[in-house]
Amino acid sequence: MCILSKLRHAPTFYRMIQTHIQTRQGLPEDMQLLLRDYPRETWPDHPDFTASIQNWMGAHQMFRQLTAITQTDTEKLIDGGIEQYRYTRRLSHFGNLLVRNLHGHHGWEDHSFFPELNRADPRFEHGLDMLEGDHVVLDDVLDRFKRQGNRIVQLEYLDPNAVLEEAKHLHGLTEEIGQFLTRHLSDEEDLAVPILLHHKLRG
Repeated sequence: MCILSKLRHAPTFYRMIQTHIQTRQGLPEDMQLLLRDYPRETWPDHPDFTASIQNWMGAHQMFRQLTAITQTDTEKLIDGGIEQYRYTRRLSHFGNLLVRNLHGHHGWEDHSFFPELNRADPRFEHGLDMLEGDHVVLDDVLDRFKRQGNRIVQLEYLDPNAVLEEAKHLHGLTEEIGQFLTRHLSDEEDLAVPILLHHKLRG
């Protein structure tokens, strides 16, 4: 899109910047309607902050931890702080957990959880669509991470001397996943939990 076209459609273009995971700075203001009534610091003491909501957020924390493990392990390999064979074994285990569980989690949200939230409060349909769009972006980077990770694990047997250089490429992908998850998971919680609390869902 040329600059003139961007200016001609400024509200739409600005909206895209606000809502795209690679450019937004937080949950857009118009999606914070319930968050202002149910700020994050009040959630633990709310009577409707049920075990199912806590378990959902616990899964988010697991994704953060798995991403941190793969990123830290890769940095250790590059710096000589972990044996290569141990690194590839851990990458195979934790990388598989990260990709498989994120795909399953996102699929459940798209097909079950988000429609439930939308039925409860259609005012936030655009926000839920935004989060689904995040999943598309994340699926792409997870696919690249999976292919690169599998390549590294195979090279441990086929060409061990090539592992280190390939791990440097993987490190950039772990950083990308970490940045995306930091933004996406925080925004997802800030949108979904107030809806759940306000409408007393998941009780």
